[in-house]
Amino acid sequence: MPADRRFTDATALAQAFAAGETDPTEAVHAALERMERLNPALNAVIHPRPELALAEAEASAQRWSRRRAGSNALDDTSDVGAPFDGVPMAIKDLGCEQAGEFHHAGARFLVELGWRGSLDSHLYRLLSGAGLISVGRTNTPEFGTTITTEPDAYGPTANPWSLDRSPGGSSGGSAAAVAAGIVPVAHGNDGGGSIRVPAAACGLVGLKPTRGRVSTAPRLGEHRGGFAVDGMLTRTVRDAARCLDIISRPAPGDPYIAPPLGPGESFVGALTVSMPPLRIAVSTGNRGRASAPVRRAVEQAAELLARLGHRIEPDTAPDGWFSAELADHTIVVRTVGMATELAGWAERLGRPMTSDDVEPANWWSAELGASLPASAYVQALEELARWRRRVMAFWNSDPAPGLSTPDRGGYDLLMTPVLADVTPPLGYLADPTDGARRIAELAAFVNQANISGQPAISLPTAVDADGLPLGVQLHAAHGGERLLLAVAQQIADADGFISLGDLP
Repeated sequence: MPADRRFTDATALAQAFAAGETDPTEAVHAALERMERLNPALNAVIHPRPELALAEAEASAQRWSRRRAGSNALDDTSDVGAPFDGVPMAIKDLGCEQAGEFHHAGARFLVELGWRGSLDSHLYRLLSGAGLISVGRTNTPEFGTTITTEPDAYGPTANPWSLDRSPGGSSGGSAAAVAAGIVPVAHGNDGGGSIRVPAAACGLVGLKPTRGRVSTAPRLGEHRGGFAVDGMLTRTVRDAARCLDIISRPAPGDPYIAPPLGPGESFVGALTVSMPPLRIAVSTGNRGRASAPVRRAVEQAAELLARLGHRIEPDTAPDGWFSAELADHTIVVRTVGMATELAGWAERLGRPMTSDDVEPANWWSAELGASLPASAYVQALEELARWRRRVMAFWNSDPAPGLSTPDRGGYDLLMTPVLADVTPPLGYLADPTDGARRIAELAAFVNQANISGQPAISLPTAVDADGLPLGVQLHAAHGGERLLLAVAQQIADADGFISLGDLP
């Protein structure tokens, strides 16, 4: 009987391929079997591709067979051109376009049209070039505009920890697929917490990279005003690091470029580099902003980092980090972005978009955005730029690229909650009357990193009294993913993570 690799991470699975303990055909068969068994209750994968996945797995198995026959089996899969060759993954059905594959973005008008991608995005080419095999595309709220995955077009996705709870959004389908053990890694994107929120809700590692780290070529440029960036949801920090090494390759014409790594540096290499004590600020916002279980989760993670030798400064955050003015400016950028999205589809389809095409909240957003003058959009961007410069004074300007630089006066990291409370029941955030207010309250800790462009990571460090996962969040200065990953690995090595094996 094949070994049960349901919760094996991608790195270990690739190492098992190299050792001949299993092969990609068996791994993809197992992922498809788990999808068939678990997905009816979860509704995580909405566009399965079993035949294509199995064909790609067979080709991958043959490559591994040739490597082993040539004595090229790899103890460390990071040194090959296809480090995750044959590892199953899932792709969020928003962005990461695949030629010939359904691409509906949670929108019912695209479902009705049977819309398919016409090209492979730069990101998908990088993922497939690394050998990853998509078993299907995952559920997302319409155009990814909320933090729960309950689109009218495909229905809600359930959280594997409790089927009546939200898996978060907008990458909720991907998070549910990884947490349930269908695949070890899955694509997501984050324009307002949409990787970190599902990671926190489902007990995963969710890294939002620095703005410009992951290209949106060739289809997109200024993605949601620069707020959004693609990334991956994973079970382990080492998978998060290896995935970022794979996907962080810019394309010509990208509007933003993240600070490059130094010669010989990699993200996975940061996990084993010696690190000095760091200066880490901790904040749970104003009194009442975060629930008692969430505050305790942050406190416990901070206590662990203190035991690991870091300098912890509680009740500290950048000046203006929780400013109420942010919402006034970001709503302009987001609503104009929604209007632009629908205008783009009207042009592609050759007809006007109507309220019958999209969900009411997105139609309202698009109408508001279309009514605003161009000067309001430019002014909002300028105000947000001033806010960014204001908060950047808080951080060390050089985010310890070699992880061995002594204290330079600013803060190295900021720790906060991800969500203000445990993930709520399905329907709670989609309520037509109170949903918007509830979302704003719950997501009070995530939009800042999208506005500033900084990297942030959600880590699965705690569960509440009912056994539901709680995530804590680390932020670093612009370009500081190596530092985030190094500290995240420290926490994991100190047994600071919950286990997906604890799923009910």
